Amino acid sequence: MRKLLLLALVGLGAQLVDGSLGMAYGVTSTTLLLAIGTNPAAASATVHLAEIGTTLASGAAHWRFGNVDWKVVAKIGVPGAIGAFAGATVLSRLSTEVAAPVMALILLALGIYILVRFTVAGIPRERLGRPLRKRFLAPLGLVAGFVDSTGGGGWGPVGTPAILASGRMSPRKVIGSIDTSEFLIAVAASIGFLAGLGRENINFAWVAVLLLGGVVAAPIAAWLVRHIPPRILGSAVGGIIVVTNVRSLLRSDWIDAPDNVRYPVYAVLYLIWALALVYSIWQYRAYRDRETVEAVESASHAEGRGVASTPIVA
Repeated sequence: MRKLLLLALVGLGAQLVDGSLGMAYGVTSTTLLLAIGTNPAAASATVHLAEIGTTLASGAAHWRFGNVDWKVVAKIGVPGAIGAFAGATVLSRLSTEVAAPVMALILLALGIYILVRFTVAGIPRERLGRPLRKRFLAPLGLVAGFVDSTGGGGWGPVGTPAILASGRMSPRKVIGSIDTSEFLIAVAASIGFLAGLGRENINFAWVAVLLLGGVVAAPIAAWLVRHIPPRILGSAVGGIIVVTNVRSLLRSDWIDAPDNVRYPVYAVLYLIWALALVYSIWQYRAYRDRETVEAVESASHAEGRGVASTPIVA
C-alpha cells in the first residue's frame, strides 16, 4: 500500500513537472521504477500505459488554455508514434542484465541534457512566429519517439528543447503541443510493449496509481506553465535524474563501484546540482529585473510622447 501511495505521488509530481516544462514525466517515473527494482521493459511499459491517460488529460487542459498548435501536433506526433513502436519492440527483446544499464545511460544523458539546457541556455526569440516545417518535425519525432520507448522517457527532453531552440514558437505553445502529441507516442509504445511482453509482465495496479496522480496534476500543470520559471524547474528536475541514474550505474554489474568511490561522486554531483540551481535562480531574477526596467522605461517614453500607457504592476 505504501508503494502504491508513493507511485501516486510520483505520478502527480512528474505530471506537474511535465505539464509545466514539456518534459520529464517518463524520465522521472521510469527512474523511480528502476530504483525499486522493476524490469526495464516493464518499467517503460508501465509508464507509457499510464501516459495514455495523463497525456490525454494534459492535452485537453493545454487545449483549454490555448497552449496547442495542432499543425505541429500532427507533423511530429505521427512519426513519433512510429519511432515509439519500434523502440518498444527493441527494448522488449533485450535481457534485463543488458537493458538496465543501457536504460540508465539513456536516462543519465537525458538528465544531463535537461540540467545543462535549462541552467545555461536561454530561449531564443528572434524567429518567433515563423512556421515549423515538416522536414524538421518528422525526423525529430521519429528519433524522439524511439528514445522515449527505449529510455522510458525522452519525448519531451528531445522534442521540447529542439523546438524551443528553433525560436519559432512561444514556450507555452511548445510545451502544450509536445504534451498533446505525446498521447500518440504513449499509445504506440504501449501497443509495442503489450505485444512484446504480454499482459502478465505488467503491473496494472502501478499503471492505475501513476495514471491517477498524473490526471489530478494535469490541469494544474497547464495553468502553471504560464507562471512557473521553466529555467529553475529544469535545473531541479535535471539534477534529480542525473543523481539517481549515476547511482544506478555505480551500483550496476557493469561498474559495481565500492563505497569509497560512490560517496565522493555523490558529493560532487550534489554540489554541482546545488550550484546549478543557484545559478538558474540568479539568472531568472536578473532577467526578470531587466524586463521590469525595460517596461518602466518604455512606459516613461510613451508618456513623454503623450501616449497612454498601461500601469506597471510589480
